[in-house]
Amino acid sequence: MRKVVGAKLHGIHVTDANIDYHGSITLDPDHCEEAGILPLEFVEIWNKNSGARISTYVILGERGSRCCILNGAAARTCQPGDSLIICSSIYVDAEEIPSLNPKVLAFDRDNRVIDRLSYQVDFDEQGRYRFAILDETGAKQPIPLKSKV
Repeated sequence: MRKVVGAKLHGIHVTDANIDYHGSITLDPDHCEEAGILPLEFVEIWNKNSGARISTYVILGERGSRCCILNGAAARTCQPGDSLIICSSIYVDAEEIPSLNPKVLAFDRDNRVIDRLSYQVDFDEQGRYRFAILDETGAKQPIPLKSKV
């Protein structure tokens, strides 16, 4: 079994941090349902501002609120306004990877969805893996190349 991306919220912004709650991340159910993230599911959280990386579980907030609230110990890793990547994982056999199309939602500063993407893996003519990012119309999007830093 391989651990692979199940769904991703890219560039969602922290709306609050509540140190006094028992733990977890509170997310808008609309965002979770569209991406395919379930309540109580463990997710990885990567803070684009600080570089902090944590793992916690999802609880659902108020529908339509566009909330992204870090609770408990997780609240120490993020500040309101920080941009996060939230990624769920699934376990599959390697042969199943080409049948997956994980959804990726991208957000503006107000946590409105601005892009709906998916990942696609297939094989080239020589049987080697090939990766693509598709927009909501199914058109391939450019994959960022290594920068010359």
